[in-house]
Amino acid sequence: MGAADPYAGIRVDRSSPVPLYHQVATALEAAIRAGDLPIGSFLPNEVVLAARFGLSRPTMRQALSALADAGFLERQRGVGTRVIKPVLTRKVALTSLYEYLEAEGEGPVTRVLSLERRPVPEDLAQAFAPEQVVWEVSRLRSTTDGPLAVMHNWLPGRFELDAEALTSHGLYAALRAQGLEFRRARQRIGAVAASAAVAELLGVKKGAACLTLHREAFDQAGLLGEIGDHVYRADRYTIESVVEA
Repeated sequence: MGAADPYAGIRVDRSSPVPLYHQVATALEAAIRAGDLPIGSFLPNEVVLAARFGLSRPTMRQALSALADAGFLERQRGVGTRVIKPVLTRKVALTSLYEYLEAEGEGPVTRVLSLERRPVPEDLAQAFAPEQVVWEVSRLRSTTDGPLAVMHNWLPGRFELDAEALTSHGLYAALRAQGLEFRRARQRIGAVAASAAVAELLGVKKGAACLTLHREAFDQAGLLGEIGDHVYRADRYTIESVVEA
């Protein structure tokens, strides 16, 4: 018996106010998310798909372009249209990357690169006052699909941290267990070309575009509880915010 046809249940409703391209794009996205169109598989060309769904070629092209823009498809001239794993899109929130990946079912894996308790650096002394010592920690965060982020953090030295806790539960969980609750954060999102060291850790070419996040998070007493400088693979991760008038 042959494999089930992943396109068999896709229908367009010409009486609906929803544009035809959007109807097909939504149905194809659902098929991808359900695994009916597996990661790595190729779609028929747009002429074949347009005939299959009774659409014009421009309408079918618009549907495929929408899915490519959303990160579900990769279109290459002379190669075809391939299903790819969507880029992780994280909404701006006062949560940790570990918790976000865990909630998304991405199986976060942490490798602690360094963990040191040291005197507060001079350039951070005012920010962390009255702390005399801080933790400086660097980690590599990965998912089942490979490396995702290199994270460098500074935290108050009064807390107890160890590599095992950071590996198995994440940083914020370790701090919450000791009574630290973050209430407010200031964030700055940017971009950087990967250095040789970062490129090696993330599995990208030196100079590849990476997303950056600088965060300063404050506790329930208004004191600085964390400074974080993170570098993410831009081909696998984005940050989304909602703006309202």
